[in-house]
Amino acid sequence: MSTPDLNLLITLDVLLSEGSVAGAARRLRLSPSAMSRALARLRETTGDPLLVRAGRGLVPTPRALELRDRVHLLVQDVEAVLRPAAQLDLAQLARTFTLRASDGFAENFGPALLARTGATAPGVRLRFVQKTDKDSAPLREGDVDLETGIVGDAASPELRTRALFQDRFVGVIRAGHPLSQGRVTLARYASARHILVSRRNLDKGPVDHALASAGRERDIAAITGGFSAALALARGSDLIATVPERHTGSLRAGMHSFPLPFTMPAFTISMLWHPRMDGDAAHRWLRECVLQSV
Repeated sequence: MSTPDLNLLITLDVLLSEGSVAGAARRLRLSPSAMSRALARLRETTGDPLLVRAGRGLVPTPRALELRDRVHLLVQDVEAVLRPAAQLDLAQLARTFTLRASDGFAENFGPALLARTGATAPGVRLRFVQKTDKDSAPLREGDVDLETGIVGDAASPELRTRALFQDRFVGVIRAGHPLSQGRVTLARYASARHILVSRRNLDKGPVDHALASAGRERDIAAITGGFSAALALARGSDLIATVPERHTGSLRAGMHSFPLPFTMPAFTISMLWHPRMDGDAAHRWLRECVLQSV
């Protein structure tokens, strides 16, 4: 099946509107002979004369009358598609954005983000979903609008990224814990009991690997799937939770935090999105809101 020449739609719309080859030629800035050739092509394509001689003028056929309104609407739709996007009206924006983030992000940064989006776009709804893995498929398939986390080797190279902030791990204990008095040395840290945070339910993590490099091993009393649960356990026990400092700021309120007595590199938290959303004005606004809320 041959591909139709969609330019003929515009020609047909003008011809049916003007009812005259000369008038259509003037509107489209073509010569009368070029317009006559275009009409001949339209007649061949539609299998209908479209405009027929009646005295000194032309009159539309029944087929042309049937097509006139439909063709005009089609041309208007095409022009709307090819026109630059209208200015974003945040006050009228009604849209749900899905944000996928590690445990603690919504609790720590969500209130500020909701306040910022709600102040300018009250019709916007934010859906926070838990990030349980590093699979990029939800972004690629459109199930997730924006994601936050560490950009690792597993991230799809097609994704767009922007750094949000740098973070580091700190130790956290309940107020009044014996370790809250004095400096926490490597020996004191290693001799205490700990909570391991592992989304994949592993029995060791980056903290354990860093301790091993320092020739130490920690006693893990509990394993949780997220930082919020680890901090809740530490708040009500003598266990140590080792969590990202900035990522869990508000979650650590009323607790005692201390620098780790061994070397662990800082890391960068970024936001990630699919490139098809680059030009979406509402998505750009959301990204800016996230950047200003962390």
